Order: sequence, then C-alpha cells, then structure tokens
Amino acid sequence: MTIQALCVMGYRSVKHVYLPLEGVNVLVGPNGSGKTNLYRAMFLIHQAAQGRLAQALADEGGMPSVLWAGPRRKEPVRLSLAVKFEQFSYIIECGLPVPSQSLFCLDPEVKEERIFWHEGGKKSQLLGRKNLTVWARDGEGKKVEYPLMVSPSESVLAEIREPHRFPELSMLRQEFLQWRFYHHFRTDLDSPIRQPQVGVRTPVLSHDGRDLAAAIQTILEIGRGDVFFQALTAAFPGAELQIGSQHRFSFRMRLPGISRFFEAPELSDGTLQYLCLLTALLSPRPPTLMALNEPESSIHPEMLAPLARLMVAASAHSQLWITTHSMQLADAICSDSGCAPIVLDKVDGQTQIQNQRTIERVLTI
Repeated sequence: MTIQALCVMGYRSVKHVYLPLEGVNVLVGPNGSGKTNLYRAMFLIHQAAQGRLAQALADEGGMPSVLWAGPRRKEPVRLSLAVKFEQFSYIIECGLPVPSQSLFCLDPEVKEERIFWHEGGKKSQLLGRKNLTVWARDGEGKKVEYPLMVSPSESVLAEIREPHRFPELSMLRQEFLQWRFYHHFRTDLDSPIRQPQVGVRTPVLSHDGRDLAAAIQTILEIGRGDVFFQALTAAFPGAELQIGSQHRFSFRMRLPGISRFFEAPELSDGTLQYLCLLTALLSPRPPTLMALNEPESSIHPEMLAPLARLMVAASAHSQLWITTHSMQLADAICSDSGCAPIVLDKVDGQTQIQNQRTIERVLTI
C-alpha cells in the first residue's frame, strides 16, 4: 500500500504538518528544521504496531520530552499521528498519563485511536478507541466490543490475537510492520559491520548492518549478482568484492592499483556506508516503505549520483522516504525520479513546509 499523506501534530518542533506523499519523498532543510522529527513520526507508527510505542518514546526521554513545547490554546496536550492510504486511514492520539501513584509517569497514554475504510468516496469507521474503551468491526462488518484488554500505552493493533476475526485491522498492522527504517549504520572500529558474523540467508539487511556479508551473499545467490556489481562499480570503478565464510561470514574489497584486498576493518567509513545502502536497496524482499535518514553520511560527493540512481531504481518496488542535508543528493534523486524535494523551514520555533500555508488543528485524514 502506498502512503498518500502523513499528518503530525504536537511532536517536538512539529506543531502541525500535513504532508502529501509520493513514490519518492526527499526531505531537505537546515539543521533543526524538523527533518528527523518527521522521520521519527513515521517510525513511531511502525513501533506502535509492534507494541513498542512506549519504549520508542522512552528512548527520546519519555512522553513529556516529545510534546510540542511552544504556545498552545486551552486544549488537550496531545501527540497526534495520522497516515492515509488509498483504502485505509489510521489516527492515534497520545497524551500524558493521569496522575497516579505509578512510577511509570513518563509513559504515553493512548487517548484516542481510529481506523477508517475508504471506498467509492465514502468513509466507514473500522475501529474506535477512547482511552481503554475499544470497539471494532469484525469480519462480518458487525460493530463489537473489542474482546481483549488493551494496554493504556500501546496501540490496539499490537494487541490483535484473532486476525481471522478482524481481517482489516490485521491487514493494516501487517502493512505497518513491513515498513523498513535505516537510521544509522555504525562504522567505527568496533562496529559489528567490521566483524565476522555467523551468517544465515538474509533477504533483509538488519537495521544496523551487522549481517552485511550474509545479505550480500544472499543477493548474489538469488541471481542478482550482476545488478549488485554494476551498482558497486558505478561508485568504485574496477573494484572487486569477495565474501568469505569460514564458520563466520566476512567480506573484503580490492580497488584498482592496489595489489591486495582490504578486509572490513580496513575499509573507510564511506565505503561501508555505501555497501550497506547498496545492499538495503537491492533487498530481495523489498518493503512497501523504506525510510533512510541522512544516507549521505561519510559518502564522498562523487558517489552521490550512483547512490541516487540506486534509490530511484528501488522506488519501483518500495515507496521511499529520504531525509538529507545534501542538496547534491536531493537534486540527483529528484532529477532522476521527477519528484520535487520537500523543503522544510523552522518558523517561530515550529517546523513548516515551504510554500504550504499553516494549517490549524484539523486531523481528518
């Protein structure tokens, strides 16, 4: 399913942003403009479907730390996330927990959650939640009280135990779980990317790239080696790469004019970053959405054009979300794909999209 729009309200620097999305979405803007906040908003929806919303917010300092801190009207203090597909729309609104004796005072509390089905210009509600009171439409279209107790800090989607009874809700949850995020590949000397690893067939590169050698070998064995090496030599003309497996998988690389191969611990940060991105973008099991946060990190400017071509090619199978500081990379992607960059500004402390009028509190995706 292709995401048509994202709406974020009350999240860090984002007071209210409504963002129509296309097949390729490139977000650019100065430091502090909110690129990462919008990226993280998408990630929070993914985590909510896994039952990890509270933990994801805890990683950011807890619920009080992520709420919009600017001036507000007299209204409930909420973090609201909404996403719209052609046939589904999903909305979740979280706030601070009601004061109590519990020590878990930094947890979010899900105040409302709604799912709608769109067909023929009409919208029907599939799920409604108000705090811990939940109803849903079952597979026969009947409105029933949700049969399971839900966590106050997690999405109903994470609590589905009868997918056959609530097929539409299960379908939407599986869609969110398919999304793939690559925040950052560690390339320091102690990075797991540089260390041999026990390998299994790996059609999906892990979020930190630790299974890079096994993921590359998987691509080679399914018959896409020619595509992989074409993309490799586009960035490193004349380069050779070998995968070794003596109990553990490793890789090494030789460049023209060099008489020996360099092992993974010897390769540059930019080379490892490019190899990880190349492997992620050529995944034999492409996701419906792939999000890349600042993929240009450590990569030489001459390698950005082949990286852009890789991304545009991957968009044939996956919707792409790319946040970047590099206008060179953004221009290359947009030139090859025909998309327009999404340019962010920060005005009076809040994230805004250039040339988009300010939208007041409306959450009607």
